[in-house]
Amino acid sequence: MELQIKHVPYNSPDYWQMVALRRAILRAPLGLDFTPEQLAVEGEDYHIGAWVGEDLIGCLVLEPLANDILKMRQVAVRPEWQGQGVGTALVRYAETFALQLGYRKLVLHARETAVSFYLRLGYTVEGEPFEEVTIPHRLMYKWLT
Repeated sequence: MELQIKHVPYNSPDYWQMVALRRAILRAPLGLDFTPEQLAVEGEDYHIGAWVGEDLIGCLVLEPLANDILKMRQVAVRPEWQGQGVGTALVRYAETFALQLGYRKLVLHARETAVSFYLRLGYTVEGEPFEEVTIPHRLMYKWLT
């Protein structure tokens, strides 16, 4: 498997592929979809995608929160590629990308089912569980070095 990970411009064909993947994996199973308003504000975000050949198999979004803090969100990997290092590669790429842009901290709202994944990557849980998009989440963070 030759995995290619790259930053994708907002509103490009690759961006819309990523929106479709995020919708299928993260939203549709919960009976949710994106609103035009939610997608319209993503122009300020960084969009990272993972491909094998021509196939988009994973993606994530980095949203600037402050001068040195990014929120990682909408991390999605096609089910048939989960457990094969794609998510880890995406997160590691995002961390390096963030550092290169001068960010020092990543924060995220992890689904309860993904907390152990982020713990293995060096993230820390903060606070109590909370509900977001109808399911339990945890606030997590990592200082980048």
